[in-house]
Amino acid sequence: MQPEPLPLEGITVVAVEQAVAAPFATRQLADLGARVVKVERIDGGDFARGYDTTAQGLASHFVWCNRGKESIALDLKDPRGLDVVRRLVAGADVFVQNLAQGAAARLGLDAATLCGEHPRLIAVDISGYGPSGPYAGKRAYDMLVQCEAGLVSVTGTPGQPVKAGIPAADIAAAMYAFSGVLAALVRRGTTGRGGPVEVSMLDALAEWMGHPLHHAMHGGTPPARTGLAHSVIVPYDAYSTADGGHVLLSVQNDREWRRLAQQVLGRPEMADDPRFATNAARVADREHVDAVVARALGALGADEAVARLEAAGIACARLRDVTEVAEHPQLAARNRWRDVGSPAGPLRALLPPITLPGGEDARMGSVPRLGEHTGVVLRALGMTEADVAELRRDGVVR
Repeated sequence: MQPEPLPLEGITVVAVEQAVAAPFATRQLADLGARVVKVERIDGGDFARGYDTTAQGLASHFVWCNRGKESIALDLKDPRGLDVVRRLVAGADVFVQNLAQGAAARLGLDAATLCGEHPRLIAVDISGYGPSGPYAGKRAYDMLVQCEAGLVSVTGTPGQPVKAGIPAADIAAAMYAFSGVLAALVRRGTTGRGGPVEVSMLDALAEWMGHPLHHAMHGGTPPARTGLAHSVIVPYDAYSTADGGHVLLSVQNDREWRRLAQQVLGRPEMADDPRFATNAARVADREHVDAVVARALGALGADEAVARLEAAGIACARLRDVTEVAEHPQLAARNRWRDVGSPAGPLRALLPPITLPGGEDARMGSVPRLGEHTGVVLRALGMTEADVAELRRDGVVR
């Protein structure tokens, strides 16, 4: 039986994109079968190409966000370069851009303009703070938006707020742009019309702040920063083990607490002691409870601690660093790793999280070098070799 085709097979996406938010969104579309034409600057391309050289000489951010795309390098300040983009958009289903606020509009590449010219087009504007309001023109890098959205205020220890270790604002905006495109494609299938899609990093990350935001709005006080502990559940933290590891456990209800006390801590008398028998009581005496748990797990190796916790039905996890995640036994057992091509050779990459059983595998194409597909794309637009050569000579394309 033939597998079902990828759901975005036949969809063409044109992206004038940089950094993480738009590239990560369009990579999801490419993985699901869309053709993604990535428009880059001729002088170095997407600036994420220069963030580092850790992926066999390539930038890790760029490798992560840009597999499976066709790269063309254009000078959009030259009318001929801008005309190429306009011709590409005329034949596209989706256009995505995350240029600095106002830049796309000056080029006539904002969603409102393009959708007015092409009624079936879905055009996505990704910005830091949205197109209006006092912050509309403010520079919006990931860490700055993490601060403005309050994420930093709830992340860290009581004495030290910290940013998330991943670009959470960029990723949030990317995933809402991705889902917005999918929703707009469904609507177009019903109505025949595309339309603008608008996503801001602040809006996206503020939505992700749901629990602490509602806690503060409706409870009157923001939740405290608690490191790896939980502000309202005890015990819920990472504890050191005898072999230098760390195991995180979470007791979600009082039945689990009784099992933990009896089967893991070796303190059956604590199971029904009124000082510890309820979560509210344990929160009130957090230091005592944490000390008891720390002593018990500190006498065990990490593997034994996990085995005992699992035997008692207590939710738990190893505290892994990213090197250990790359060798995670669950990812290996489920065959989640693939090799993708790149200018530096094969690179290891995770399958995308969306799995479509019975369908074709995700299309994990190669990471493109800057301008790798410029000639092919221009010729597909009807340009001759002489036309392409002239544009290269004049520095309009690369």
